[in-house]
Amino acid sequence: MAEPTLPLAGRHVLLGLSGGIACYKSAELVRLLTKAGASVQVVMTEAAEQFITAVTLQALSNRPVLTSQWDAREPNNMAHINASREADVMLIAPASADFIAKLAQGRADELLSLTALARPIERCPLLVAPAMNREMWSHPATQRNLAQIVADGATILGPGNGDQACGEIGDGRMLEATELLDEVIAFFQPKLLAGKKLLITAGPTFEAIDPVRGITNLSSGKMGFAIARAAREAGAEVTLVAGPVHLPTPRGVRRIDVQSAQQMFDAVLPSAPRHDVFVATAAVADWRPAMSAEHKIKKDGSGAAPSIAMTENADILASVAALKDRPYCVGFAAESQDLLKHASDKRLRKNIPLIVGNLGPATFGRDDNALLLIDASGAREIPHNDKLSLARELVREIAARLSTQVSTQ
Repeated sequence: MAEPTLPLAGRHVLLGLSGGIACYKSAELVRLLTKAGASVQVVMTEAAEQFITAVTLQALSNRPVLTSQWDAREPNNMAHINASREADVMLIAPASADFIAKLAQGRADELLSLTALARPIERCPLLVAPAMNREMWSHPATQRNLAQIVADGATILGPGNGDQACGEIGDGRMLEATELLDEVIAFFQPKLLAGKKLLITAGPTFEAIDPVRGITNLSSGKMGFAIARAAREAGAEVTLVAGPVHLPTPRGVRRIDVQSAQQMFDAVLPSAPRHDVFVATAAVADWRPAMSAEHKIKKDGSGAAPSIAMTENADILASVAALKDRPYCVGFAAESQDLLKHASDKRLRKNIPLIVGNLGPATFGRDDNALLLIDASGAREIPHNDKLSLARELVREIAARLSTQVSTQ
């Protein structure tokens, strides 16, 4: 299996903690950020130190934690200047309602707010992960303060919805550490598809024989979900039509769940013209039973298998490619042999500009793969890598082709 890339290699994250029970999540966040290749400098308010110790965060970041603007360890005694000049991004997680108010007002009465105010805005963007009670979150003052810091250039991450430490349920939870890691990684991805709309299909379809049996395949949907995430990271508005898979929806992606090929067809065709790109990664069943039995088909003791009449499913990709206002179409070909030949034939048959080939049986369910891009000018391989890295490379290819398409019109 390919070793995962380090998506934050060479990045320096300035992580600020204000007071709140969500500080416990920040310890895991530091671990995940460093594991992704980032160096992390932690800054804590006095209130944050009531919830988690600086010792814990120093052990995880391998750096002394900054807690006071009067820290004499700094040669120039200017921790707020030094820390913000070194950083590629400043992330405040958790950001309490009080601290968001301080950011909105430009107050700087302790080290974290002082550092936020002193950072070079053009070189050190500010990400804010709110964490508070649901009533505090919905209060007009908090919403007013959030609008102000967004107007000043901050990016808001979250919040989440669910159980809160106070026992109530609602908006205001800080995002989980894994979600914040994904948001930071996405923040640094080039916004090559900003303003574009992508429609993506993923996973298998399930064609019912009776209420408990059906025809399906081994597609896990991982590649399609990775492309959805990569496209969203690149700034696109993404709709993902997913067959029966058990995968989490990438943040910011609209998901439509379907079972059968017909349901996928019905979800895709009406909306396809409203999108700039259609990426058909789903392994759609070519045939389905002509009739699905109302009840479970039982053995009759004769040893004879039931005869099941089959009918061909509609070709979703070819149907989209035949639309008058068709989007840019990207197909996938999961073959078991003669990859270049079969994928090339499929591209011509479906009349699409780009097809992505791979050896399906060798990669179904895995987290890694290698891809072969085939268009009218020939073929190019994207070498073996984890599927998210492959998805990001494919997104770059699509963006470049869209740009060329526009420039030649």
